[in-house]
Amino acid sequence: MRNPRPKIHKSKASSRPAETPGPIGALPGYQAPDAAGHFGPYGGRFVPETLMSALEDLTREYLVARDDRFFQRQFRDYLQKYAGRPTPLYFAARLTEKLKGAQIFLKREDLLHTGAHKINNVIGQILLARRMGKKRVIAETGAGQHGVATASVAAMFGFECTVYMGATDVQRQELNVYRMRMLGAKVVPVTAGQQTLKEAINEAMRDWVTNVRTTHYVLGTVYGAHPYPMMVRDFHLCIGREAREQVLLQAKQLPDLLIACVGGGSNAIGLFYPFLQDAGVKMVGVEAGGEGIKPGKHAARFQGGSLGVLQGAKTYLLQDADGQIMPTHSVSAGLDYAAVGPEHSLLRDLKRVDYTYATDKEALAGFQTLAKIEGIIPALESAHALAHAIKTAPRMKKDQVMIVNLSGRGDKDVYHAAKVLGLKPV
Repeated sequence: MRNPRPKIHKSKASSRPAETPGPIGALPGYQAPDAAGHFGPYGGRFVPETLMSALEDLTREYLVARDDRFFQRQFRDYLQKYAGRPTPLYFAARLTEKLKGAQIFLKREDLLHTGAHKINNVIGQILLARRMGKKRVIAETGAGQHGVATASVAAMFGFECTVYMGATDVQRQELNVYRMRMLGAKVVPVTAGQQTLKEAINEAMRDWVTNVRTTHYVLGTVYGAHPYPMMVRDFHLCIGREAREQVLLQAKQLPDLLIACVGGGSNAIGLFYPFLQDAGVKMVGVEAGGEGIKPGKHAARFQGGSLGVLQGAKTYLLQDADGQIMPTHSVSAGLDYAAVGPEHSLLRDLKRVDYTYATDKEALAGFQTLAKIEGIIPALESAHALAHAIKTAPRMKKDQVMIVNLSGRGDKDVYHAAKVLGLKPV
């Protein structure tokens, strides 16, 4: 016998905002960045002179490709036939029933090939690299998902691939290191500094400066020098565009609330951007609260950060009074970074997106809850968004709708989470 179809409550009013804290407001005519890569006062290019020409070439090539129907058709074809798009919008019936509030839908980016949203951007960038005649790609990675995606697509296109990864992240994401090596990529552990994502980006940029004529840097998030924040955002817009069509079909209304985790912010901007002009749709980005908002114990840039420049862009980042980058901490390697994408800084200023945080403890609770209630093990990054959803849904009405971006699956995190939680195999 088939399982009964879960009942989905439908609201008569599609533009009524959710009853949760945060700003409401649409952005009619919103266009960013400007021609120089500025998102208001954020973004821009802050790189060595040796990279300026490469960035200008990349910008020109991307702007042509963005309007090239053949390139876009290729991109969509690989997303569908290689990555596995469109991803489902899944109604989490048991979680909704348990929380007794809003209807909870999960955008299942975890079902993509390689296990996370990262492959959307990687396919786009490597297609662009091939168009530019490059044969070698490099990447940085924290949680390892961007590295695995880059290694996979590089193998499929026959590119040489090197991935830089902080030595700390190599230890806590060991499975993904093996995956990258099996895919033919060279994985370089970075032992400088805190040995996490920031240091991996530093090493990738040094490599790019040295090999800029033959190498394309597949930066993994909506950060860095222009055109990366714009380009990476555009390659991820499929997330929000699909979610918009799917929720209108399934729930017969626009969502009242969107929730996504925010490290650099690529999965979040991919979900949020297609809804920016819908006044009734609230949006919440969830940063890594770590062990609490204390210096060196978290990675919540909007909670303890200030305006500064890091690794190519001006944005909010965690720094001390002398402008030195502060240590960060998160149970999730992918959110353990000192800066946030410049477009997120602008959207916060415009009060279009509300930014909050979830602690390690809350994220681990969300991780376990989704596994036990819905049979889905989320990435620890995504578990931060789930933690906020679990707190928020009971305060909303049953005819309201929220979408949580499940940006990645948790296979990579099982051993690390079990260790943190003190779980034994038997």
